[in-house]
Amino acid sequence: MPNRLAASASPYLLQHADNPVDWWEWTPQAFAEARERDVPVLLSVGYSACHWCHVMAHESFEDEATAAAMNESFVCIKVDREERPDVDAVYMEATQAMTGHGGWPMTVFLTPDAAPIYCGTYFPPEPRHGMPSFGMVLDSVHRAWRERRTDVVEAGQRAVEHLSTPRSYGEAAPLSAELLDAGAAALRQSYDREAGGFDRAPKFPPSMVLEFLLRHHSRTGDADALAMVEHTCERMGRGGMYDQLGGGFARYSVDGQWVVPHFEKMLYDNALLLRVYLHLWRETGSAFARRIVVETADFLIRDLHTPEGGLAAALDADTDGVEGLTYAWTPDQLIEVLGTSDGAWAAKLLAVTPEGTFEHGTSVLQLPADPPDPERWADLRGRLLSARASRPQPARDDKVVAAWNGLAIAALAEAGTLLEEPSYLEAAVGAAELLLGLHIVDGRLRRTSRAGVVGEHAGVLEDYGDVAEGLLALHQVTGEGRWLRAAAGLVGTVLARFERDEGGFFDTADDAEPLLRRPYDPADGPAPSGLAAMSGALVGFAALTGSTANRGVAEQALSTIAALIARAPRAAGWAAAVGEAMLAGPLEVAVAGRPGNRRDAMASVARRTTSPGAVVVVGSGDADGVPLLADRAEVDGRPAAYICRNFVCQRPVTEPAELREPLRVRL
Repeated sequence: MPNRLAASASPYLLQHADNPVDWWEWTPQAFAEARERDVPVLLSVGYSACHWCHVMAHESFEDEATAAAMNESFVCIKVDREERPDVDAVYMEATQAMTGHGGWPMTVFLTPDAAPIYCGTYFPPEPRHGMPSFGMVLDSVHRAWRERRTDVVEAGQRAVEHLSTPRSYGEAAPLSAELLDAGAAALRQSYDREAGGFDRAPKFPPSMVLEFLLRHHSRTGDADALAMVEHTCERMGRGGMYDQLGGGFARYSVDGQWVVPHFEKMLYDNALLLRVYLHLWRETGSAFARRIVVETADFLIRDLHTPEGGLAAALDADTDGVEGLTYAWTPDQLIEVLGTSDGAWAAKLLAVTPEGTFEHGTSVLQLPADPPDPERWADLRGRLLSARASRPQPARDDKVVAAWNGLAIAALAEAGTLLEEPSYLEAAVGAAELLLGLHIVDGRLRRTSRAGVVGEHAGVLEDYGDVAEGLLALHQVTGEGRWLRAAAGLVGTVLARFERDEGGFFDTADDAEPLLRRPYDPADGPAPSGLAAMSGALVGFAALTGSTANRGVAEQALSTIAALIARAPRAAGWAAAVGEAMLAGPLEVAVAGRPGNRRDAMASVARRTTSPGAVVVVGSGDADGVPLLADRAEVDGRPAAYICRNFVCQRPVTEPAELREPLRVRL
């Protein structure tokens, strides 16, 4: 019989609906049940595309004997971390504090009052590699609860006290050129000069750091900063972590050379990387970077677009319970699809060997060098992609996450405009209309929706910041005031509900569900932190509206993590990128005039600016809801570009060529 998860809207929770475990969702009733039965809570947190979450589910949660032990001694709660990032954040901090590491699946045992008493991640069904079996953990916690209750409760109280202690990220200081230079220098020290990136293994795409380095290069001319971006983007885009047939990036590489991925594809990774490669192309004119942009944008629209207009959260790491089943190839399989000659050529081109680079003699496709015959490669790529489509496909988590759609809206809007591809802009507009039409309930942003039904969980800070960022991008590329007005509503909610007295923001609103502590984590994870995302949106909003107050809020927020930016920039890449925008002004560019070739030419140059965080709007001086165009008119009957920085303006320019130098247009 299905358990309580059968009525959930979360694809991840639905994966566990037929487990013999008597799962509860995170509700007050679950904790009341634990108090009534006088048993601890077993909290299991994961997400639908997580490979090791699936492994633990198959090994333990689908096992009748293990489930019986769980049901007898615990109240079991299953949480989708993508729906409840607040719950995940609190107990991930506890897990990291107790064990020194974290990750998913996350397994936490709680008192009936939600205090953590024992934490871990994946537990195997049998003792392995120094790890106890899951059954051993269940038995130990059960016996401790029965035989050493006082010690267990006191341990939980100590954990709560630790979580309640305010976290410090060093002394507050204004962001300065010296501080950002120190952050770039720290990145140089930890850079992998051989393979790119900053990890050894596993290796994660450093999206936010790459954006910072691009902006840092623009301000300083630092050739090494640009070289780190180019090298890392080249290695990622040519390795197995990038889908050489279908486009898009997997979550991370299990090795240090970007060869073998963990195969899940997350919306946030691809949205962030799309923008990095787009900005790299804008900076250098790299045909390689442009290709990655196009293929990744096409992947988002082809594989993640939902019928309601949003973008789905993820594609699974596994197919039919096998990791990489959809994506890995042998030389014989290539020959079977392409024929002997083309198959052998493709195997050499894609580094598919008899020994294999993955498992069981299979290889993950790589493209170490540009094909010597592009037309032949295009034909073979299409045939291989068609053949791959006939294989079993990974499941799709089709919920729409507000924050991740905000990141995608910004990336697709910008790519559609710079590459003159209307379908990208249309996808961005469709996602934004879904968020504003469905996710805004009683003036507040909801975190998720699925199949056109909005979820119950409140949006967190990253949702507000990333969606505002996406709306501001749409305002700039469309010249429509409705997007700016919607962004203003989100900004107003954050200023009223999320601010901290010490500066910066909590990750949840002041009327959110109370947890052991109110979540506050200004460090980036796989996506920008809420503080960094909101600060970036505030800086852009201030530039577009002339709101010095909003600019001041962003400056104060970033000052609270100045030490993190300087000493640990890998945890503050997006904040550092926003800092570069603040140092640059950011530039405000208004191209005013009647539609036509001359205005289009000026707009094209303006949008190619590499000045960090520059805002650009195009339209007539009387455009409704576009403050940057107010009172901006043509000059001598010709469209004019008005360039301002820090609310101080230069004389208007009427020739496209005159825009290149002040806007740092490279190409």
